[in-house]
Amino acid sequence: MFDAQREACVEAARAGGDVLLRHFRKLEPDSIHEKTKHDFVSIADQEAEAAIRAVLDFRFPQYGFQGEEGGSSGDPGRCWIVDPLDGTLNFIQGFPHWCVSVGLWDSEGGVVGCVLDPLKGDEFVAVRGLGATWNGMPMRVSEQPGLDGAFLAVGFAFQLGERFPIFLDAFRNIFPRAKGLRRAGAAALDLAHVAAGIFDGFFEMGLKPWDMAAGVLLVQEAGGRLSDWQGGEAWFESGDIVAAAPGVHADLLDVLA
Repeated sequence: MFDAQREACVEAARAGGDVLLRHFRKLEPDSIHEKTKHDFVSIADQEAEAAIRAVLDFRFPQYGFQGEEGGSSGDPGRCWIVDPLDGTLNFIQGFPHWCVSVGLWDSEGGVVGCVLDPLKGDEFVAVRGLGATWNGMPMRVSEQPGLDGAFLAVGFAFQLGERFPIFLDAFRNIFPRAKGLRRAGAAALDLAHVAAGIFDGFFEMGLKPWDMAAGVLLVQEAGGRLSDWQGGEAWFESGDIVAAAPGVHADLLDVLA
């Protein structure tokens, strides 16, 4: 089931990754533009999205497409949701932590998803109902029982604006209990690393669909829990997300909600 969609998803992510590898640490200043304050796009983002879309349009022309750079078109009921370069600022600065995220969604949620880290050679793939893999091997979320002693990923962005104090309050309450928190700047990779058991959990506010589309399916298929900060199901609409191993998720909600 969904074999062709999975193959297209992975092929598209690899096509985008190849483009990004050619540009990494080679960008000219005039190829980088600021969309809004502290929110950048480069020629690498644009060319990677074009390469990804070419694969997906060829393989599944009947499906819709939503990309961070190119917007939405086609059937919203069966739609590829793509971040051609998650971690653009990292990429621009030469910091080696960024990825490609490609997910297919329908009316029931994620169908297939791939988060590709070309620099490290890590390929995370999930198919609805069939589990998740890391470089072809099955992966599961960690067995960490709760928040105390957990290793967590966290994200925050300049665009939070007046909501940032809410995030700070949560951080203050979580910080003393976790053994470590990391903010690496690529939410799709954070979600993939939760699914792989590297992180025990992840929380962020204000994410966009392309930040989450592939990563949330990875977490779900690897046995993790997902919710918004109140424990509800509005995380895809709000972008306020908690993704974690089951016990960690429960404890995080006690703090966040």
